[in-house]
Amino acid sequence: MKLYLKAVVKNQLARPRLRWLPAILVGVGALVVVWVTLPIVTYEVISAPQLKETGWASPQVKGAEPDFTQVSSWFPAAPPQENRLSKITHYTVDIPKLKIKNAVVAIGGEDLKESLIQYGGTANPGELGVPVIFGHSILRQFYNPSETNQQRYMSIFSTIMTLEAGDEIDVNYDGIRYKYVVRKKYQVEPEDIDILTQRYDQKLLRLITCVPEGTYLHRGVVEAVLEPI
Repeated sequence: MKLYLKAVVKNQLARPRLRWLPAILVGVGALVVVWVTLPIVTYEVISAPQLKETGWASPQVKGAEPDFTQVSSWFPAAPPQENRLSKITHYTVDIPKLKIKNAVVAIGGEDLKESLIQYGGTANPGELGVPVIFGHSILRQFYNPSETNQQRYMSIFSTIMTLEAGDEIDVNYDGIRYKYVVRKKYQVEPEDIDILTQRYDQKLLRLITCVPEGTYLHRGVVEAVLEPI
């Protein structure tokens, strides 16, 4: 009888704790949702209005759900990449502020799981014109700059939209190190193919990723200018 009474008392004492368990689980779940969605909401509410550009205009192309590991899916109305005959097919990029080192860029490539991609037909580093480099992004909470190979390139541009005017981008091309300095950043739409257009009055560089991070809604652009050697 005494054992029974002890068990009943113990059970009664445990009930108030169990009563709060569902609320605790709901609270933890809500915190996880906020943690994941906060960067997206913050981007759309605070960053996006400041990054919008005007003047880009191209027809919209509709179709099946694209594969965003392929460069050709990012701007569906863009012309095919040009294949230029050159001994240089790859080079590397460093972005010190973001701890990105020796990131491989394939010229005219397609698979963003394997490397960054310079859109074929855009200027090479150091030349008049604009090399346009594409790279994947994910939610920055899951970004790790020390990752290698495929994992690295699926997330490598997750934080490029945090770059500010004056930040440095170093390009190592054909044995020469070029220093580009960020001058602005902005947002365009997947229909805005003029972002790939070349003008030969300046030596610029554009880095492009999908924004908000972890989505494919828009395209974020970081534009930098070459410092004289």
